[in-house]
Amino acid sequence: MSEAKRVAVVPGDGIGREAIPAAQQVLDAVADGREGIDFEFVSGEAGDRVQERTGSALPEETRELVTGADAALFGAAGETAAEVIIPLRRAIDAFANVRPATAYPGVGALQPEADLVFVRENTEGVYAGHEADLAPGVTTLTRVITAEASERIARFGFEYAAEHDYSVTVAHKANVMQTTDGQFLEGVATVSEELDVEYETVLMDALAMELVRDPTDYGVVICPNLAGDVLSDLAAGFVGGLGLLASANIGPERALFEPVHGTAPDIAGQKVANPTAAILCGAHLLEYFEFEAAGADVREAVTETLADGPRTPDLGGEASTDEVTAAIVDRL
Repeated sequence: MSEAKRVAVVPGDGIGREAIPAAQQVLDAVADGREGIDFEFVSGEAGDRVQERTGSALPEETRELVTGADAALFGAAGETAAEVIIPLRRAIDAFANVRPATAYPGVGALQPEADLVFVRENTEGVYAGHEADLAPGVTTLTRVITAEASERIARFGFEYAAEHDYSVTVAHKANVMQTTDGQFLEGVATVSEELDVEYETVLMDALAMELVRDPTDYGVVICPNLAGDVLSDLAAGFVGGLGLLASANIGPERALFEPVHGTAPDIAGQKVANPTAAILCGAHLLEYFEFEAAGADVREAVTETLADGPRTPDLGGEASTDEVTAAIVDRL
């Protein structure tokens, strides 16, 4: 029997506490039904609830749990999000954030043919954390773009696109941020020449308009940090909502998977949260461990459930989180 993969499970706050157990239930079902797939789940706490109790939104034992695991499933954090998810990404050097935006049958997507993937630089840009009070009423934010990080995300994005047979678009705003996004584009060009691959560049604001109009023109979109965050949420709007979007934070040795939906405090605790994004995080995790067939089976079960029901209220249904999860498990 192969060695069990150690997976840190950190539900966090809000609907993360409902969606992440659903993903874990699906992974348990996969492991029970397939030889050679085994998981050891270890639980940790992070977010608003644990801060209220302990004074720390990200306890050191949770950080160590994530850095010591093979991969992690993270739900969501509320007001303490910046104190939780960014440090966790940094702890595993998760330089690439991968956010697919795929339309599924049965969900009333605005763009039912959409199938694109945002590959977002995850370590710097305006999220590097360099803010300051310059003078009374005057604050500053320093944007950091390095050649090393730009080349690393470009290489990851080009290789991902080649593996999945996607075209590549690079989003930028170098007409205004000439030095920083100029550096980003130089890094992309360096890797493109090295790998002998083609790509197009589009101003990020123009790309936002083009994506809404016709996302089928795009495959992999490589973005600086903030642009990737905004554009991928925009794409969620035309594929059916944040409840359908999973993301992967990939580092050199381990990865962290999280649904894009956040805590959704308006429905937290009602047991009607859409578990799809978290369960798709489980599919990402399976594929990360090279259990490709199992990951494909999870995606198929999710697709069939979205098409035929049951569905949660955000998709026009009346089913609970548990009912949707059970339907996906049954299809597996």
